[in-house]
Amino acid sequence: MAICDVCFRKCNIPAGGTGACRARKEKRGEVVPGNYGHITGLALDPIEKKPLSRFMPGSVILSAGSYGCNLDCPFCQNHDIAGAYEKDGKVLCGIGAGVQIMKTEFLNPEELRDLAVDLKSRGNIGVAYTYNEPLVGYEYILDCAKLIKDAGMVNVLVSNGCVNEKIADMVIPMMDAMNIDLKCFTVEGYGDFLKGDLGSVKRFIEKAAGNTHLEITTLIIPGFNDSDNEMKCISEWISGLAGGRGTDIPLHISRFFPQHRLTDRAATDVDKVYHLADVARGNLKYVYTGNC
Repeated sequence: MAICDVCFRKCNIPAGGTGACRARKEKRGEVVPGNYGHITGLALDPIEKKPLSRFMPGSVILSAGSYGCNLDCPFCQNHDIAGAYEKDGKVLCGIGAGVQIMKTEFLNPEELRDLAVDLKSRGNIGVAYTYNEPLVGYEYILDCAKLIKDAGMVNVLVSNGCVNEKIADMVIPMMDAMNIDLKCFTVEGYGDFLKGDLGSVKRFIEKAAGNTHLEITTLIIPGFNDSDNEMKCISEWISGLAGGRGTDIPLHISRFFPQHRLTDRAATDVDKVYHLADVARGNLKYVYTGNC
């Protein structure tokens, strides 16, 4: 058995098994990233799709993702790859009779770097680590990020930020920009609804603020995090980051659509999204609405 120290879960992984994220596994008494280099998604995206609204606007970036995630959000938009797992040398998704083999492509860090450089001719500015939770395979992210920096290109991270401070301290200095999900602002919401840890996310964001370009996203889910008071608390906290300079940190407020396991409620009312954006603008300069 071996204990994983990537996030608050500290999974005690049995011999040959995987942690709760399904991406980290025990091998000869150590925890290693089983998803290293296994790419499930690859696309040249507008930077605004990450979403980043105030970092190199109008540019495009090579987005790459693997599989696995250390949260269990019932509304996950990428639940097929976030919930995927490796078995007998294959990456699988689904449960029971619905299990399918997921197509993956193995790219070592040098190959990903070479692809990013080749795509400069199409305007590519670097690599965005996204789609699943990138930091459950942080070793691959670090290896790629160094090569991308050496090539004169940028690194972007799209993450839930729910990792231990040791991982944050290694990753943040390598990133030129990041968008971090702040899914709600209550301990109970993170723990009961998402199977996550609000404290870890807040510490990650606090470290990132002022040390890299940072933008934050909150998905508004009816009956979960859609109160004026919660948005006021979120925006007030963000404004106080980086020694009070957090008022310049962009906040993306996005509309929820029913999916995955959360199909018992309607999509977020558009007027509610716009209203909560106005609440946030009481504390922040840059507030954007999404999926509206």
